[in-house]
Amino acid sequence: MKNVMTPTPQQPIKLNDIAAQLPQAWSSTVLTQVGHANFKVLRMDEREYANETHPYEEVLLVIDGQLNLVIDNQLIVVKTGESYTVQPNTPHAVAQGSFGTLVILDVGIDPDLT
Repeated sequence: MKNVMTPTPQQPIKLNDIAAQLPQAWSSTVLTQVGHANFKVLRMDEREYANETHPYEEVLLVIDGQLNLVIDNQLIVVKTGESYTVQPNTPHAVAQGSFGTLVILDVGIDPDLT
């Protein structure tokens, strides 16, 4: 499913470097799990991403670039240094033109399913 990378406690996590090394855009990797939360990173590449829904809260933090999020047919632009929280069971998609590095924090996941 998703790769789990264990960060070294003595080293900072270089999010942009990790995202750049991912084999394809929009394919996240789990950096670590904290309690009932996944800490993930991915690379956005200007393509749209289809509508999806999760049974858990999802915090989207733009490290670099811009996320064009679509919820209820409304465009929500999230820029570098900004975050947006998608509530559980809320359909959301990504519009064309999103680019850069995105951190995703899945909050309230079932650790037995990841």
